[in-house]
Formats: sequence, structure tokens, C-alpha cells
Amino acid sequence: MERRSAPDQLDQRAQVLLKTLIERYIAEGQPVGSRALSKFSGLDLSPATVRNVMADLEEMGFIASPHTSAGRVPTPHGYRFFVDCLLTVRPLPQERVHEIESEL
Repeated sequence: MERRSAPDQLDQRAQVLLKTLIERYIAEGQPVGSRALSKFSGLDLSPATVRNVMADLEEMGFIASPHTSAGRVPTPHGYRFFVDCLLTVRPLPQERVHEIESEL
């Protein structure tokens, strides 16, 4: 069975939670729990609701639990979806471009 990486594969709430989970995991290097996702996602969701969405994301192969009581971490499939569908690339401010060019 081939996994799709189309934005319509996940509803908006699941996309926001997956993006938040991956960003928190990249920033902290630790499994991310439902309470942290509830706090940092910007969505008005209880940790219990977040846990339900996390269970769905885990079932679909986007996230995994390193051990029973831990938070969740992104899987390669989750990272791929993040890069293909959720990551926004912003251009560098012109002043930063000039700084970089002057260093070269």
C-alpha cells in the first residue's frame, strides 16, 4: 500500500498539529506530548482532543511513540509530508542577503 503525501490526506486541524509537533521536535529534540501541542499549536483544543488526533496521525504513519508513556516523534513519512505540504519557505530579508554576500 503506497502512502500519499497530498494536503487533502489530513484535515486542517491534523495538519496544524503535525506541523507544530515537527517544529517542536526539531527545536527541542525530545518527543512532543499532547499538552505541549495543545499549548503551542494556537488551536483551542484540550489535551484529550489532541491525543485523539495524535492517535490518528500515528495510525496513518506520520508520527510514532518511542515508548509507551512518551510523547510522539515524526516518522520519515511525517517529515516528507511536512516538507512537501506544510513547510513554507520565506525569502531572506535583503539586509541578510547583503551580510551573507559580504562574508563570501
